[in-house]
Amino acid sequence: MRLLWKLIILLPLINSCAGEGRWSRPTFTQEPQDVIFPLDLSRSEIILNCAAHGSPSPHYRWKQNGTDIDFTRNYRYKLNGGRLAISSPHTDQDIGTYQCLATNLLGTILSRRAKLQFAYLSYAWTFNDNPLYVQEGNRRFVSQETGNLYIAKVEPSDVGNYTCFVTNKEAQRSVQGPPTPLVQRTDGVMGEYEPKIEVRFPETIQAAKDSSVKLECFALGNPVPDISWRRLDGSPLPGKIKYSKSQAILEIPNFQQEDEGFYECLAGNLRGRNLAKGQLIFYAPPEWEQKIQNTYLSIYDNLYWECKASGKPKPWYTWLKNGERLNSEERIQIENGTLTIMMLNVSDSGVYQCAAENKYQIIYANAELRVLASAPDFSKSPIKKNSIVQVSGDIVIECKPNAFPRAAISWKRGTESLRQSKRVFLLEDGSLKIHNVTRSDAGPYTCIATNQLGIAKNTGSLIVKERTIITVPPSKMDVTVGESIVLPCQVSHDPTIEVVFVWSFNGDIIDLQKRAAHFERIGGESVGDLMIRNIQLSHSGKYLCTVQTTLEHLSAAADIIVRGPPGPPEDVRVEHISSTTSQISWRPGPDNNSPIQIFTVQTRTPFSVGWQAVATGDTVPEILSGQTYNATVVGLSSWVEYEFRVLAGNSIGIGEPSKPSELLRTKASAPVVAPVNINGGGGGPYELVVTWESIPEELQNGEGFGYIVMFRPVGSTTWTKERVALVDSSRFVYRNDSIAPLSPFEVKVGVYNNEGEGPLSTMSIVYSGEDEPQLAPRGTSVQSFSASEMEVSWNAIAWNRNTGRVLGYEVLYWTDDSKGSTIGKIRVSGNVTTKNITGLKANTIYFASVRAYNTAGTGPTSLPVNVTTKKSPPSQPPANIAWKLSNSKLCLNWEHVKTMENESEVLGYKILYRQNRQSKTHILETNNTSAELLVPFEEDYLIEIRTVSDGGDGSSSEEIRIPKMSSLSSRGNHVIEPNAHFLPVVVVTFYCFAIEPLIR
Repeated sequence: MRLLWKLIILLPLINSCAGEGRWSRPTFTQEPQDVIFPLDLSRSEIILNCAAHGSPSPHYRWKQNGTDIDFTRNYRYKLNGGRLAISSPHTDQDIGTYQCLATNLLGTILSRRAKLQFAYLSYAWTFNDNPLYVQEGNRRFVSQETGNLYIAKVEPSDVGNYTCFVTNKEAQRSVQGPPTPLVQRTDGVMGEYEPKIEVRFPETIQAAKDSSVKLECFALGNPVPDISWRRLDGSPLPGKIKYSKSQAILEIPNFQQEDEGFYECLAGNLRGRNLAKGQLIFYAPPEWEQKIQNTYLSIYDNLYWECKASGKPKPWYTWLKNGERLNSEERIQIENGTLTIMMLNVSDSGVYQCAAENKYQIIYANAELRVLASAPDFSKSPIKKNSIVQVSGDIVIECKPNAFPRAAISWKRGTESLRQSKRVFLLEDGSLKIHNVTRSDAGPYTCIATNQLGIAKNTGSLIVKERTIITVPPSKMDVTVGESIVLPCQVSHDPTIEVVFVWSFNGDIIDLQKRAAHFERIGGESVGDLMIRNIQLSHSGKYLCTVQTTLEHLSAAADIIVRGPPGPPEDVRVEHISSTTSQISWRPGPDNNSPIQIFTVQTRTPFSVGWQAVATGDTVPEILSGQTYNATVVGLSSWVEYEFRVLAGNSIGIGEPSKPSELLRTKASAPVVAPVNINGGGGGPYELVVTWESIPEELQNGEGFGYIVMFRPVGSTTWTKERVALVDSSRFVYRNDSIAPLSPFEVKVGVYNNEGEGPLSTMSIVYSGEDEPQLAPRGTSVQSFSASEMEVSWNAIAWNRNTGRVLGYEVLYWTDDSKGSTIGKIRVSGNVTTKNITGLKANTIYFASVRAYNTAGTGPTSLPVNVTTKKSPPSQPPANIAWKLSNSKLCLNWEHVKTMENESEVLGYKILYRQNRQSKTHILETNNTSAELLVPFEEDYLIEIRTVSDGGDGSSSEEIRIPKMSSLSSRGNHVIEPNAHFLPVVVVTFYCFAIEPLIR
C-alpha cells in the first residue's frame, strides 16, 4: 500500500514537470529510410539513421525483421546515438526490414520499417570497339528485366563482338562482361516468318500508387515486326503513357487506381501476328486519414482514441504502448483502429502508437497519454486580482484551478456563502456570473476548490465603475465645399477610466496624422470633437465617433452632406456646323448635391486668347437652364476652326469646364468686315500709294481672300478698280505718268474671297507722290560750345510746287579722318533751322552740311562748314578742401586746379550742395578758390566742387558731409577738419571770401 501511494505521488510530479516543459515524450526527428546497396560490396559500411528528441534524452535500440539486435554478439552492428552502422554487409544475413525504438522515462516509440535491399541494375551493350552503347530501334532491344540483347532480324552489318555492361545506378559503377561474338551462317538464306515474342511482361504485376510502371514486349520476325498496345476492356490507354523509340516499352507514370486492368501487346508483320497480355493490379501502402493526438486526463477518466488510414488492400491496425503490443483486457478494449481504456490510473501514462499495416507497408501514429492526479492548485491560474465592471453590466469571474480529478467549486463573498439567485449564477465551469451589477456588489470574492486529494482557496476583488454616456453626439450637417466645420462628440464617464475617441469615415478609421490637412481632433479628455477644415466633396458621407474604454465601446453617427459647384459636363459634341452657327450637345456631370441651374458655353479659336464665354443672346435658347442639354451658338466667324466646352452652375457656383469638343471649321462665306485706317501718300513721282489695316485671318471668311482698291481724282466721277490678291497685303502702289505731284484722290478699299465680294471702307483722301526738294539750304554755319558738342545753323528754304515740298532738314557731319563717309546724320522736322549735336570728340575738326527732305527723298546738300571742338575739361578734381562752420556760415577753401596741355583752362568753379534727405541740388559758381555759404544747417549737408572750363565741367571732388549745427553746438565752436571719411586735408589755415549773393 505504501508503494502504491509512492507511485501515485511520483507520477503526478513527473507529469507536472512535463507540463512545465522540462519532461516530454520521445518524438522522431529522423527515421530510417529504405537502402539499396550495390552487389559488389565495394562499400564497407551501410548507415541507417534514427534520431529523436525528448526530455530526458531518449536512448535507442533496433530490430531486424522484428527481432531485437544484440550489439554484444554481432560485432558488425554498431550503435552511435540512434544511428545503426553495418560493416562488411552480407546479402544473406543483412537483407530485410529494420526498425528503430526510442525510449525515455515517459515511454517508447517505434520508427517506420526501412528495407535493406541489394543491387538495382541497368543493362547496356557495346558493339566491337565502338564506345557508344547499342541504341534501341525496330530491330534491336535491350531488356532491363533480363539484360539480354535481342535483334529481331539479323543483317550482315550486325556481325561482330558484343559486350555486356551491368551498372549499379545507386553506386554509379559498371561491370563489363566478356565479348560475345555474333557470326553469320553460310549454309543458307533466312526466309520470312511470323513474329515470335521473346520479351514478355508478367501475367500479373503489382503496381504501387504513384509509381512508374514499365511493360516490356519485343518480338523476332522477318520482316521486322511492329509493336502496338491496347487495353482488353476496350477503354482507351491513359493519356499520360510514354513509349520507347520502338514502342517495345510502355511506361505508365504516376500509377493510379483507374490505370489497373489487362494490357495487351500485339506484334505483327506480313506473315502474321503474336500476342502477349498481363494484368496490372493497383496497390497503395497505408496513408493516415486520422491520427491520435497527445492527451492529458485525470485519474478515473475514460480514454477513447481512434486512428484511420487508407490503402489497398485495406490496412489492419495494432496498438502499442511504450513499444510493446497492447491486447484487450478488462479495462482495455481494442477494435480495429479504436482504443478505449476505462477508469484510468496513473500507470496508464505512456507513449502509445497506432500502427496501420497492409502487405506492402506499416505506418505509425504516435501520441502521449498523461494521467494526472493532484490536489486543487491556484498557482498557475489564480483568480483575477481585480475584476472591473460598470453599473448595470454583467461580470464573469473565472475560477479554473489545476485539479485532477476535477475540483468541486463553491464561492463566498467575504464570509457569506453565495447561492444561485436571479442575479447570481454559479456556472458549470466553476465561474461566478453576476447580472445587472450594482455599486453594492463591489468587494472581495473567494473561490473554494475541493477534490479527493485536497482543498484550495483564492480571492479576487470586484470593482464597480460608472457607465460612459455620449452626452453630445455628432449631428447631421449640410455644408458647402471649402467651409470648416466641427462634429461634436462629448461624453460623461467615470473619472478613473481613460477614454479614447476614434473617428471613422464611411467605415474606415480616419488617420489624423496622414490626413492632418483636413482633419483634426480638438477638445480635452471628455471631448472628442472632430474639426474638418476646407471640406471637400469627397468628404460627404457617414461619420462615426467611437468612444473606447477598457470596459466598453460606444458609438454615434451622423451624415454630412457637402454641396459644391457642379462637376464638368461630359460628352460635348458638335451636331451641325454652318458658316456662322454651330449646334452642340452635352450630358450633365455630377451636380455635387446641389441641382444644376444653368449651363454656359465657351469657345476657343486659334486666334482667341484662351477660352471666351459666348455672350448672352448668342445662343438659342438664350438662357441654358439646368435641364437644357443642347444649344445653337450663333455669331461665329466663317472659315475658322472652333472648339466648344460647357460649364455648369448651381446655387454654390460655377464648376469646372468639360473637356473640349472636336476641333471643327465653320463653313466659308463672303467677307463682312471692311478694312479701316485707309491712308497712304508718299511714294515716288507719278505714284499713288494706298495703305490700310489688313483684315485678321479670323475675319477673312474663306479661301482666296484679297483686297479691292478703288480710287479717282477728286472731282472725277469715274472709279479705277484694282484687286490685290495677297492675303497679308496692307499697301497698294498705282503708277501712271499722268499723275501730277501731290494730287488728291478719293480712295476706298474693299475685300473679297472665293465666296464673293464684301463691303467697302469709308472714303479717304490720299495724295499722290511728289519730287524731292530741288534747293539746298543757304547760310549754313557751325560753332563749338564745349569739348563734346557743337551747333549747326542754316536758313529755311522758301519752296513751292515747282521746287518741291520741304517737310524738314537732315544734318550730316563728319571728321577729317572719316575719309568722306558721313559719321553722323540727324533729322529735324518742320521749320527748325538749328541743331545741337553732342557726343563729339574733344579738340577735333568736324565738318557739317544740311539738306531738305520730303516723302520722295532728300534734296541737294549745302556747302560744308567746319569747327574745332574745345579741349577736354580738367581731369583733376579740386583738392585739399577745407571747411569751417560757425553759426549758419560755412567757409570753404581749396587749391586751384592746374590743367594738362590738352585740357581747357580752368575758368572757375561750381559748388553743388543739398540737404542730406532732399534730392534738389543748389549750385554756386565762383572764379575764386574759396567761398562762403549762408545756409540753415538744420540737418547734414552734402557738398562737392567741380571745375568749369570752355570744354565743359571737369571732375568733381568727393562728396563732403557737413554735420548739422545741433551736433556741433554741444562741443562749442570748433574748426572741423576733414577726417578719413572725407577727402584727406592738410590745410589748417582758412581763407574766407564773401560771395554775393550767397543763396539764390
